[in-house]
Amino acid sequence: MNFRSLTRGDGVVIGAAVLLFIASFLDYYSLDCDGPFCGKADIPNLWSSKVFPALPSIVLAGLIGAALIVASRFQPQERKVLGLSLEQWGSALAVFAAWTTLWTMFNGPLEDTNDKIGVGIGRILALIATLLIAAAALLIQKVPALKAPLLGAPTPQVQSPYGTGAHPGYGYPGPGGQAGGSFGGQPYGAPQQQADQTGPQHQAAPQPAGGTGGGVPAAGAQAPAAGGSDFAPFWFAVPVGRPLFPEDGGQTPVAELTPGTWYLAVDQRGQALVAQTQDGRRGVLQDTSGIQRG
Repeated sequence: MNFRSLTRGDGVVIGAAVLLFIASFLDYYSLDCDGPFCGKADIPNLWSSKVFPALPSIVLAGLIGAALIVASRFQPQERKVLGLSLEQWGSALAVFAAWTTLWTMFNGPLEDTNDKIGVGIGRILALIATLLIAAAALLIQKVPALKAPLLGAPTPQVQSPYGTGAHPGYGYPGPGGQAGGSFGGQPYGAPQQQADQTGPQHQAAPQPAGGTGGGVPAAGAQAPAAGGSDFAPFWFAVPVGRPLFPEDGGQTPVAELTPGTWYLAVDQRGQALVAQTQDGRRGVLQDTSGIQRG
């Protein structure tokens, strides 16, 4: 479970869900009373059967909706139930809970018959909470401030990936780039450094005496790079947090790549890379500028 996939909008949803849970235990009605028995009045809350169906239509609908919205961030791919994604089901429940709570603010049977009974603090806070959940659910993909990562990116540690000390994170390729090829930490797309040529297969053939005429070129002095144009998986790290989009072309990020962590590039699509995260999610990294190969 990668908590860095959560956005600020998800943080608003979580906070509003906590507020709704607290509000459900507070008074549903307010009582304007000065008599000696006012303190003994039994005022129900949102869990009471006396105000049914407030429990399923406000509390449970709002909490379940918030849970589905947040849970959708941890899915490796967009799962659908009856044709709708978890986020869409959660948004629908959140709007339903806010709509229901709004109508409870108008005079009910008790308020109509007794002018000393009014709206309680529990109902007011429940309205605020459900409105926040619904608003965040509807705007989370449209407002840049809500789409930003909830957790700040860690301090980048990939400038010297082969130094001493602890490795920077998942997928660390090790000295010499053994896990992803000998790229020496170069930026993606930069010319690769020539590999070590001390082995017998790279040693130059001896030259005839005089050095002119009939000379044999050094075997491997100008050897073309092996592998051709075939793509080979490699490890890489990003300089700043970048979104990972679905492989089917969707624009809802499936994950957030963060500095200080190594990711595996499994395919290439033009200038974009198909990357895999540490929890197995795959997606397309559209912005590959400045990434560092392991």
